[in-house]
Amino acid sequence: MRAYSSYFFLCLFCLSCYSQNIKKQENPMSTNEKPTNPVYSRNDTGKLALPDAEWKKILSPEVYYIARQKGTERPYTSPFEKSKEIGTYYCAVCGNPLFKSDTKFESGCGWPSFYEPISKGSIIYLPDNTLGMSRTEVECGRCKSHLGHVFEDGPKPTGLRYCINGVVLDFEKAKEAEKKYDA
Repeated sequence: MRAYSSYFFLCLFCLSCYSQNIKKQENPMSTNEKPTNPVYSRNDTGKLALPDAEWKKILSPEVYYIARQKGTERPYTSPFEKSKEIGTYYCAVCGNPLFKSDTKFESGCGWPSFYEPISKGSIIYLPDNTLGMSRTEVECGRCKSHLGHVFEDGPKPTGLRYCINGVVLDFEKAKEAEKKYDA
């Protein structure tokens, strides 16, 4: 058991070191499109199936590593982890709405955490048995980009914790009318 723990922490350390070498990108968005990403749209709900070479051309190296190569950003590095802003979180790859801020909570895990996606179709669930662990991976329901994992140790009402890499999230603040309506 001790060897397994050592191996696990060694793997996490290696992933952390690798992701440190990728240039940090600011990702909060306030528009519905990205000029460098022709598939990004907060209005289009059509499924995306681009070849890997195309994704590599339109995504930053950091987003590509997390979203398409199933990487993990270093814990406690996302500006979204502690954010208390009211609004909506979107997939940074395609613009698909993923989570409302009122489902966000501080889990202490080092990544932004949510207890419920915005809709059933916004997330895809896949078994993940890498690194000797049995987990459930979550992908974007529109572009199938890796977002993170979901665990069964979250708060009520769902009991779930969606542990999401902040680099694959965009955020849009709610307008004043939406804030009052949600209150």
